[in-house]
Amino acid sequence: MNKIITLSTILSITLYATNGDNLINIGTKARGMGGAGIALYHGAESSLTNPSLITRLENNEFSVGGILFKPEMATELFPTAGVNIPPQSSFKSDNDISFIPEISYVYQINDNWYLGAGIWGTAGMGIDYSNAPFNPLVNGTFGNFNMVTSLQLLQTGVSLAYKTGGLSIGILPILQYGNMNISYKTPTPQGTIADIGTDEATNFGFGYNFGLSYAFSNGFSIGGVYKSSIQMDYGKQLTTATTPFMLAFPYDNTLAQPSEYGMGISYTKGNHTFAYDYKKVNWAHAKGYSDFGWRNSNVYAFGYQYSQNNWALRAGYNYASFTVVEVEDTRLNFFNLLGFPATSERHYTLGGSYDFSNNFTFDLAYVYQPKSTKTFSTAKLDLPFSSITTEHVENSMSFQLNYNF
Repeated sequence: MNKIITLSTILSITLYATNGDNLINIGTKARGMGGAGIALYHGAESSLTNPSLITRLENNEFSVGGILFKPEMATELFPTAGVNIPPQSSFKSDNDISFIPEISYVYQINDNWYLGAGIWGTAGMGIDYSNAPFNPLVNGTFGNFNMVTSLQLLQTGVSLAYKTGGLSIGILPILQYGNMNISYKTPTPQGTIADIGTDEATNFGFGYNFGLSYAFSNGFSIGGVYKSSIQMDYGKQLTTATTPFMLAFPYDNTLAQPSEYGMGISYTKGNHTFAYDYKKVNWAHAKGYSDFGWRNSNVYAFGYQYSQNNWALRAGYNYASFTVVEVEDTRLNFFNLLGFPATSERHYTLGGSYDFSNNFTFDLAYVYQPKSTKTFSTAKLDLPFSSITTEHVENSMSFQLNYNF
């Protein structure tokens, strides 16, 4: 049982959102359109999504904003029949609100060359079960092991794009900052309670985004993007969690953000704009995630925009196939639902913009992920629980102020 308790805490990190642990997109306009933005220029915010699109700007632009993110996460453990412990209640994480910043800038060098820059929060938040009742030595109450965890990812970079005719090519070298902390409680074979954890770990990793796009004269636009994997090493966070129980997993302290590729198409006619994106996220080939059975995810984004002279309305839908599924190794089932429940699948979005003047515009977007409930078996474990259920709901509000000059 001790081995499983440790496994459940290795990466007990809740998600910002939503396609695995990735946001459906960065930028308020794109989020209002279901995350679609590989072939549709949304302003300076497009530098991270597809750096080639910054060649579409009409003026230099500076944007600042963020996402107020509010998830609701609850997990329940179901005791094995005949085991003398009380039923485990469904405990809610106390860490249920976060703010994710975004800053973007695009500058036109000449008719062919463009520069972009930005700082973007791309993933993070955490789980906090520290207030759940934990007294396994007296009455068998485990309280989700009092897990308190956090993961924060921030990306920054300067993009360069070139345009000739309708064709644009761009690249964004990325410096990623990561911050991880894991702590929890567990009973020991000696009949005591152990506090497991180490100091917060930080790391920097490097990667790149490469994009291209082509704008036709009839309102159609197509785009493609490739994002490299980014290797991150988090000190002794993971080995500290696993070493006390000598887990057989080939785990070190690396957790790599996965590579991905995507394609998009958009069409504008009059006041109406339609956009569609497809992405493949390679979780199954990302070190760390692959060790725990994550599978690759297909992501589909659909968006619509209606615009007038100084305002616009947007709506969208985003679907991502599950990265976490029930597997035969029930140790992974236990870990994935209690520790890293990437159970989001569908998102519904609304958004809008208002131009205060020729220079200042303001964007809003709302993203809703309805309740997702997953139950996996833990029956084959040396653990007094036969199954685990996690419920997951997300609400977020994005805002962005843009200055054109």
